Amino acid sequence: MPAAVESVFDMAFWFCDRALNDNEYLQPGKLQSLLYLSQAYYATAYNGKKLVPAIFVADETGPLEPSVYRAWTDGRPIFEGTNKVSEEASTFGDSIWRRFGHHSAEYLAKLCVKSPPYLSAIKRGRRGEIYIEDMMEAFTRAANSPTLDQVVKPKVMRSHKGRAVEVKKWTPKAVKPPQ
Repeated sequence: MPAAVESVFDMAFWFCDRALNDNEYLQPGKLQSLLYLSQAYYATAYNGKKLVPAIFVADETGPLEPSVYRAWTDGRPIFEGTNKVSEEASTFGDSIWRRFGHHSAEYLAKLCVKSPPYLSAIKRGRRGEIYIEDMMEAFTRAANSPTLDQVVKPKVMRSHKGRAVEVKKWTPKAVKPPQ
């Protein structure tokens, strides 16, 4: 199943630009937390589909995406080309930003470090992979994190009669074939 955006860098730049729009500097640690949370909640909302084609690993400081970590060591990198983020991914990223963007990097790191996928990955060793299946399971139960409904607000539009209605993309449930 392809990811919603072409590169993890597209979403990382999107979060950096979103922070700049709010006159805020996005610290690398906070960026890592936002990327991790967005991947986890997106997979939970869209039946295992990844937001970014990336693998997150467990580090002492929290979950991180190694490519973004390396690229942002000396500040925001300069890449050629335009940032390509679909409307769906941008809307989802905006939901994540509205829910978590106002928190400090330390708060988000503590939230991510308490998540069961991170804890099981760190038990396997430093830089252990955090599996997308574990993210889905943990964020569906939402034991140490906000529920999906608290993070992703439904899109509200008006019906032909002017009544407010919730709109979301139809995603059929995966059905296992009979054996």
